[in-house]
Amino acid sequence: MADSNSLLTFKNLFFIKIQMMKIIMMIIFSFFIMLKNVEIISAQSTKPNAEKNLSDLGIQLIAPVPPTANFVKAVRTGNMVYLSGHGPDKAGGGQVIGKLGSDLTVEQGQEAARLVGISLLSTLKNEIKDLNKVKRIIKVLGLVNAIPSFERHSQVMNGFSDLMVQVFGENGKHARSAIGVGSLPNNIPVEIEMIVELKNNY
Repeated sequence: MADSNSLLTFKNLFFIKIQMMKIIMMIIFSFFIMLKNVEIISAQSTKPNAEKNLSDLGIQLIAPVPPTANFVKAVRTGNMVYLSGHGPDKAGGGQVIGKLGSDLTVEQGQEAARLVGISLLSTLKNEIKDLNKVKRIIKVLGLVNAIPSFERHSQVMNGFSDLMVQVFGENGKHARSAIGVGSLPNNIPVEIEMIVELKNNY
């Protein structure tokens, strides 16, 4: 009888240990699930919000200026968008004009490059409807209308590049070329074209 009771006690203790191990495993599993959810929420909260950033910067996008010849302002293929060269379009109409080194200072050129960025973002949003669909600004080509002795083309282009980082965060950093040219259409100081990658689910 004593042996039978000991066997029952052993079985009960073994069963209790198994149940306790299950409970501990469930607690550990629940902890890891909770930790994963916290990471997801944290990542979402720190994700750049391009639309909000534009609003915080006080930037209002403009109605895209229609092309002046037999081409389009943007072409989308797969998750890539290729944007034609844009100029410094003013919100009220017209464009900034002038040549760097004779008519405009570097600071004025930077402001013109920033306006080109706003014009490009306006066309991009018109194409994709929501700038939060942008995964990365990939490649930028900047043409700077300048006198032959002008050497600060890249500094002029910083007006554009800084805006992309302000709007898209690290995803706004891009490969870039800044080239000086002797003239641009209508004597605008800067023309920029851009390649953008969209998120896969768009």
